[in-house]
Amino acid sequence: MTDLTEIAPDVFRISTYVPDADLQFNQFLIRDDEPMLFHTGMNALFPVVQEAVAKVIDPSTIRWIGFSHFEADECGSLNEWLNIAPQAEAVCSLVGAMVSINDFAIRPARPMMHDEVLETGRFRYRFRQTPHVPHCWDAGLLFEETTKTLLCSDLFTQSGERDAFTTSDIVEPSRNTLNEYEQTPLAGYMPYTPKTGAILNGLAELEPATMATMHGSTFEGDGKRALQDLAGVMKEVLGDGAR
Repeated sequence: MTDLTEIAPDVFRISTYVPDADLQFNQFLIRDDEPMLFHTGMNALFPVVQEAVAKVIDPSTIRWIGFSHFEADECGSLNEWLNIAPQAEAVCSLVGAMVSINDFAIRPARPMMHDEVLETGRFRYRFRQTPHVPHCWDAGLLFEETTKTLLCSDLFTQSGERDAFTTSDIVEPSRNTLNEYEQTPLAGYMPYTPKTGAILNGLAELEPATMATMHGSTFEGDGKRALQDLAGVMKEVLGDGAR
């Protein structure tokens, strides 16, 4: 089942729980002068995501398709969206455009540089280059400056079927999920590099008020503290504190 929830004015969370993975796959639709879809989902999810988008706007009017990194749940159905939305462009890091998207996609991407801003109308999305955070060389995240919403991809992954919103702690569920994954073939889901802590603390300095997670509940609260705490958890579970 796919759920559609307006998590903020003109920002919609599209969520599909996949039992085999015990995980929600979330996309975020921004209704604005130049509508944006952040995450496309895998090819198999394209019909249900398109149906959800159509409840809010005409899918053919999508202008921007954003994602963190080149991975099926991030941008697997990118070309399907580019086909139905003739003005749409992918938005990704310069590395992402160079090494993957401009070969994979039917149209060139709009590459973003660190701290470059994309305006969709009322909203301003600041791009942060975050290599290997959450994972992949080409990773980057978008921060909406007027609502202080961080579109945070796989950061704060929470397994299971979760509520659309939470104001409760999301760091401990994320710790539990990381620990679970490290005991399975999914070990290494997130890397830990000498730059991980600095990248997460740099995101924390943006002081987000809303964390729009790809897997799990959207968090409303002290995003700065949550990111700082996540940096500690990742160091403990994945870094030099790991056993």
